[in-house]
Amino acid sequence: MAEQSEKKKTAKKSSKKTSKSKKILVIVESPAKAKTIEHYLGTGYTVRASMGHLIDLPKSRLAIDVNDNFNPEYITVRGRAPLLKELQKLAKASDEILLASDNDREGEAIAWHLNRALGPKTEAPVQRIVFNEITPLAIKEAVQHPRTIDESKVNAQKARRVLDRLVGYNLSPLLWKKVKNGLSAGRVQSVALRLICEREQEVEEFIPEEYWSLDADFQKGKSKFTAQLIQYKGTKPELKSENDVNQIISEIQNSKCTVQNIKETEKTIRPKAPFTTSKLQQVSATRLGYTSRKTMQIAQQLYEGIQIGNTRVGLITYMRTDSVRISDTAIADVRQWITDNYPAELPAEKIEYSVGKGAQDAHEGIRPTYVKYTPESVKEYLTRDQFRLYSIIWERFVSSQMNNAKSKTTSVDIVAGDAVFRVSASKLSEKGFYNVIKTLSSKEEVTGNLPSLKEGEELASGKFYPEQHFTQGPSRYTDASIVKTLEEKGIGRPSTYAPIISVLLDRYYVTRSNKQLVPTQLGKIICRILVESFPEVINEQFTSDVENDLDKVEQGQLVWNNMIGDFYQPFKQKVDQVTDTAESLKGTLDEVTDKICEKCGKPMVKKLGRFGYFLACSGFPECHNTKSIPLAKCPMPGCNGEIVARKTKGRGKEFYGCTNYPKCGFISHFKPIDVYCPKCGWFLVEKYDKKNGSYKSCINPNCDYLHSADDALAAETELPSSKSEE
Repeated sequence: MAEQSEKKKTAKKSSKKTSKSKKILVIVESPAKAKTIEHYLGTGYTVRASMGHLIDLPKSRLAIDVNDNFNPEYITVRGRAPLLKELQKLAKASDEILLASDNDREGEAIAWHLNRALGPKTEAPVQRIVFNEITPLAIKEAVQHPRTIDESKVNAQKARRVLDRLVGYNLSPLLWKKVKNGLSAGRVQSVALRLICEREQEVEEFIPEEYWSLDADFQKGKSKFTAQLIQYKGTKPELKSENDVNQIISEIQNSKCTVQNIKETEKTIRPKAPFTTSKLQQVSATRLGYTSRKTMQIAQQLYEGIQIGNTRVGLITYMRTDSVRISDTAIADVRQWITDNYPAELPAEKIEYSVGKGAQDAHEGIRPTYVKYTPESVKEYLTRDQFRLYSIIWERFVSSQMNNAKSKTTSVDIVAGDAVFRVSASKLSEKGFYNVIKTLSSKEEVTGNLPSLKEGEELASGKFYPEQHFTQGPSRYTDASIVKTLEEKGIGRPSTYAPIISVLLDRYYVTRSNKQLVPTQLGKIICRILVESFPEVINEQFTSDVENDLDKVEQGQLVWNNMIGDFYQPFKQKVDQVTDTAESLKGTLDEVTDKICEKCGKPMVKKLGRFGYFLACSGFPECHNTKSIPLAKCPMPGCNGEIVARKTKGRGKEFYGCTNYPKCGFISHFKPIDVYCPKCGWFLVEKYDKKNGSYKSCINPNCDYLHSADDALAAETELPSSKSEE
């Protein structure tokens, strides 16, 4: 009844004012978006930003009535009352209000709250508009076709918000009681933390095994090339030691070398689909080195509008999407561009890509709004980061509608006694869609270089290259790989991938090391308690099932209160049980050290704080002295200082310096580990690169000691007193 009454009220308001000089208020989420849209709409329109949620749950209490259908208690967000009053004043003076928050669950909820806050303050109709891109055509089309607020989508947001509040506000006090004050836990973030901790355990438990490879030089005339041993005495060789390799070399080094087999293969390389949110974050991380948070911040800027000369342009479509679907208008636009620039690479028909399983398909894939704005044509108007991200989005979309590329690979087997060596060379025979991939390197276009060879011809042999390797264990998660895993397991949605990682980092449950996500000691403790106590909640299947249920709520197939009710009672009973029976770890994380407080003379205690371990005076609260934990002795000659973690003043980036600064200026940007270099006695640090993965290296610039992290550590010696300090 209330809903019918509201519709009649809206219709009545709509019929009152039909003057051509109507004043229309449009409310979006951000000032940048407001600026772009106001530029498009012109006279008669006032565009303002709500700055996200103006009305939400209070932070100070649960604010969920568990005895009354889990109804939430909403309040005006602290500090937002003046803005809300301003919008109410503007609404009262307007003939029509259009709510243009983002076209997703959060955006629908923002519109719902604004409607409830503004409706009673004005006689004007309040309606909802949505769009996928910020272009003049899309905005004007949206304005001409307003709709009512989608209550089912609002209920889905409400269900997620209530569920997360119930989980977080019950688990966090439990952690305060059992571990330490100030900790917090979340439904989705805790599952991501579990994944990271389980991977870390695999990394720590992995035992590397030694193996060797053997390459050899061959020559025809002046052309020299290197091939790898692939077969010995009819089978694939298992080279477990240097002795195994040397034995083969001794047996074949004087053998005749003959070309045995030449094989040519052609491979078709298909273009990839336009970006979804997760794929954009993955490619941005691997190719550009951007974190998920940074990627989404830059994408938001490109979406909301960039000043291109005298025109403000939203350069990309909405960046939170799990779909690769593209509108017919955009397809026509890109096919015309390809016709004008690479006509030979235009397919006869448009290329369609299948939408992934479980995708909501609410938005198109991420694409440029206008293909004519090539990366180079707008480069001068973009920051370096904006240009790089826009480039991969533009290239990915345009290439998705171009012909396949083709590569030819020539593989040559060379017989030397009982050994067979193989060398391969590849080159692109047809560039196809690679014509617009400007980041394609010459190495990708041509790999290897072989002279003209014939089967049966003899080659000159050259030098042998035996090389030691160690099997690589599982890799720690990076931004790219954790997002990929979350997507594959159905954990979270496009809008939540970046916040999940950010929350774990902000809480210091996880840190970044060489772009890898490493759980802290605090993170491991939190994870262990939550997983042991709530295995039915802190797991992938439950989190994935919740996402599916939220989809059902949005589709009107499930009542949100019932969804919450099925979960809450057994969950609350388990929280109460664990609170009463679980062992408390409070105080057990503190460790007395042999360090003495220079201010009062009492022992220093190693404590686990918000940002990791630190030293605090045991005389607290009388003495407030705290210090960073020394990681290593300073290696500089004549210096008796210690190396501690520090942060730069500007960006707060961590580095490692001597406690005797400024007298001693030693600095390292790599974290010391608790082992000495067997060659020079300086401490080692852990480094990372794509070729070697993680490896340990001496910090001494004059020492060449370097080995893989998988190498045996028999020669390494522990740093003095490192056990008591750590």
